[in-house]
Amino acid sequence: MNEKLFVRNPEQTELGRKIIQFSIQLIQENGFESFTFKKLAEEIGSTEAGIYRYFENKHRLLIYLTAWYWSWLEFRVTFHLNNISDPNIKLKKLIQLLAANVVDDDSTMYVNESLLHQIIIAEGSKAYLTKHVSEDNKDRLFKPYKDLCSLIAGIILEYNSNYTHPRSLASTIIEMAHLQVFFMHNLPSLTDFGESKNEQLVVEYIEDLVFCSIRNHTSRRD
Repeated sequence: MNEKLFVRNPEQTELGRKIIQFSIQLIQENGFESFTFKKLAEEIGSTEAGIYRYFENKHRLLIYLTAWYWSWLEFRVTFHLNNISDPNIKLKKLIQLLAANVVDDDSTMYVNESLLHQIIIAEGSKAYLTKHVSEDNKDRLFKPYKDLCSLIAGIILEYNSNYTHPRSLASTIIEMAHLQVFFMHNLPSLTDFGESKNEQLVVEYIEDLVFCSIRNHTSRRD
């Protein structure tokens, strides 16, 4: 994790890990706007000053959580695609991993990935939709997200080396997956999945868009 994300590495102490664990719970339950270090301190039996020793403000904590999630997701994608050589199968598996529901990973006891996934869908864009995004970008705070997009772009080019917009499509896949799931649960009239609440249908929809885009760019490859 980028050291500019925190004042003190939260993964190195029990209090730091509690800050991560319970901030995820509180943000998921109440939303980022209602989340405060005061509420977090009360939840974990600490003080606001104690939390500020780890993060300079709640927005920097949100960037930390999103960066953690993107790094974890990149590892997960790499792990699941490691022994797959067919780019057609790779892309389908990738879309499934990005758009389907996330199950908590028991190996990370202080991070509930299922709850964090819900935060990424509802709150993740707030990490970079700010006036100081350029300064944060210079500090490489969004590198995990960029690394994931680069990985996806590489898989797209494996499928069609002549495709000219791999990075744009990579970021579109991620954002589209999140927005469609968010709309499905909260603004159902903006999707065709409002009644079913079936995330697998979102997966199939994204597959259709992605493969049509790549295949229409040149000859069909499956």
